[in-house]
Amino acid sequence: MATHRDLRDEVTKGNFRQDLFYRLLGLPIHLPPLRDRANDILILAKHFAEAFCKENELPMVAFSSKESEKLLRYPYPGNIRELKAIIDLSVVMSNGKVLGAQDIVFSQTSQPTDFLNAGEMTLDEYNRIIIRSYLEKYKDDVVLVAEKLGVGKSTLYRMKQNKLI
Repeated sequence: MATHRDLRDEVTKGNFRQDLFYRLLGLPIHLPPLRDRANDILILAKHFAEAFCKENELPMVAFSSKESEKLLRYPYPGNIRELKAIIDLSVVMSNGKVLGAQDIVFSQTSQPTDFLNAGEMTLDEYNRIIIRSYLEKYKDDVVLVAEKLGVGKSTLYRMKQNKLI
């Protein structure tokens, strides 16, 4: 059973069996959503593209910079499974050895991050999205991004060092 609920809280409320909780507990691992792990998106996308090409005996494809940017801006409500589906479709739709931004097709129900329609996110999540987009736009120029956003450059360096952005 997959759930987004905290099972420890559900046991406390009496909604989940305690003996089953301890049987399932094992080693708890917190894995943040894909949208919070921008570094992983391109690595996984390349892996999925290579695997799909190999499995289907297609020539290997590379990613254009525009496609990479498009992949990084998308919120991935379906997490890694959605990324895999998007990449598989992109490889099929591509006309050459380099995937272009036009080859990326997101589902109609999920569009790239629109702050008014993004759903419930914390202020920290919004801040990370904004900072990441500025860093991408200004090619990781932390000093320029700090100036544009009106924050200290040490704040951005610290966030990068702690992998918060």
